[in-house]
Amino acid sequence: MTTVRARDLGVVIGQLPTGPFNAITDVDGVRVGHATIIEGDGPLVVGRGPVRTGVTVIVPHGGDPWREAVYAGSHRLNGNGELTGLEWIRESGMLTSPIALTNTHSVGVVRDAIIAAEVRDRAATTDAYWALPVVGETWDGQLSDINSQHVRPSHLFEALAAATSGPVAEGSVGGGTGMICHEFKGGIGTSSRVLAMEAGGYTVAALVQANHGWRDRLTIDGVPVGREIPVAEVPSPYDNKSAASPPPGTGSIIVILATDAPLLPHQCDRLAQRAGLGVARVGGAGENSSGDLFLAFATGNGPLPVWDLKDQPPLFRDVRSLVDERMTPLFWAAIEATEEAIVNALVAAKTMVGRDGITARALPHDRLREIMARYRPR
Repeated sequence: MTTVRARDLGVVIGQLPTGPFNAITDVDGVRVGHATIIEGDGPLVVGRGPVRTGVTVIVPHGGDPWREAVYAGSHRLNGNGELTGLEWIRESGMLTSPIALTNTHSVGVVRDAIIAAEVRDRAATTDAYWALPVVGETWDGQLSDINSQHVRPSHLFEALAAATSGPVAEGSVGGGTGMICHEFKGGIGTSSRVLAMEAGGYTVAALVQANHGWRDRLTIDGVPVGREIPVAEVPSPYDNKSAASPPPGTGSIIVILATDAPLLPHQCDRLAQRAGLGVARVGGAGENSSGDLFLAFATGNGPLPVWDLKDQPPLFRDVRSLVDERMTPLFWAAIEATEEAIVNALVAAKTMVGRDGITARALPHDRLREIMARYRPR
């Protein structure tokens, strides 16, 4: 089934060109895989469903993700969320695992499953090693039986096995299956930008798990789309008075940024910060109960060996670093890619009925076209 994206509707975000897939996989070596779980309908029966959840995996480079690291950094816009492994990234500046995204109550099982995958892949060695994998979450309990933890280790293994380069499935897939964005159906979205050769020709790309935002604050390319499509026209999934619903705007967003530029960890931190500007351009505000966590990794120095505890590593490692004064084009690329990734998540997602008949409706494509044409006549 073909996924509809923002540019298919004539919605072009920003000024920079995209990579060939307009996806995080435009950074060479990066792969993405999903495992999607959709089971049951009707009233919530804890332990049985309905289930609307899953796992998304990002493999950061084409080498061995367990024994080769890339430089990374992070940023917190608002911290009511979880992204495991960040303390070691803050301490060492190294990403030493694939990245997985899932729902809030499945972080533990997915984290443990990543370790199990590493143990499986390294079964032939007796080396002493440890793992601090990176797993992020957003809350899908409005549509799914979240408290019963339906995600299993097999779903993480499925997503890892499915991870490929090329086009990335978006919308209600993987970790984004049960997510809601600006009171429309949300989920996974991705986009990329390519800098001009005089700026290095580097690629910067984003993948988001979008589960945040108020309807009346939704803004696309500066156009107040949310005010033009109020909940009176397209109802909010939070309007179901029979459910113990949280208020709108209490969700979260995870943003993963990737680049092939040669960045050091402090520069990855700076790049990760700019994801917040992309979130803000679409109308996100980092509300008090929102978990808005961002991670940026850079492959421009190539995968770097992670030395086992028994090894005697060399004294030095030769790396390159982009001059800080040349970072601004990457900042703009990160902002644009994040903004379009969120819009792609909205455009790609289809209406979904979850537990107790709660319905997250898709952003209507015809109305989006009409509104954008009215505000942005050609």
